[in-house]
Amino acid sequence: MTAKQLSIEELKYPIGKFKFEGDFTEELKSKYIRDIEEAPGLLRNAVAGLNEEQLNTHYREGGWTVRQVVHHLADSHTNALIRFKLTLTENQPIIKTYNQELWSNLADSVQAPAAISLELFEAIQKRFAILLNSLSLDDFKKTFIHPEQGIVELSRNIGIYAWHGKHHTAQIVSLRNRMGW
Repeated sequence: MTAKQLSIEELKYPIGKFKFEGDFTEELKSKYIRDIEEAPGLLRNAVAGLNEEQLNTHYREGGWTVRQVVHHLADSHTNALIRFKLTLTENQPIIKTYNQELWSNLADSVQAPAAISLELFEAIQKRFAILLNSLSLDDFKKTFIHPEQGIVELSRNIGIYAWHGKHHTAQIVSLRNRMGW
């Protein structure tokens, strides 16, 4: 029996694309924060025991290596925490974007040990969770301006980052399953 051939969409989005779950409630806030808190452990488990060759394997053709995915999560969630803090302390700030493709090709994403970003990701997620837990539902109505996406409410943004950690971790788990690692 041969394994099912996955489509490019299934390889890119093994848990599906982000979908906002609707009304932002205390229950949804708690779920998203729990996802953010659990993400570092899930990522650490996903890369546990991988050797250098495996860390340098692309999770799909044309995609990042496992190492780049790990470093991307640390970069992205660091930016997320900063965006939240700017939004909470300024009136609808215009946030700075970054080219994640170019960032993923810099030496610290291509050569640095994954352990560095695993530690950074864990620390950032802990800080993020402390901040998020301190916020009221009204705080999540605050918005920032994304130069490409327009006005973004924090209630939606927390959902994106709760999904984001699971999304990239699933890419690594999917690769491991396909490769029999």
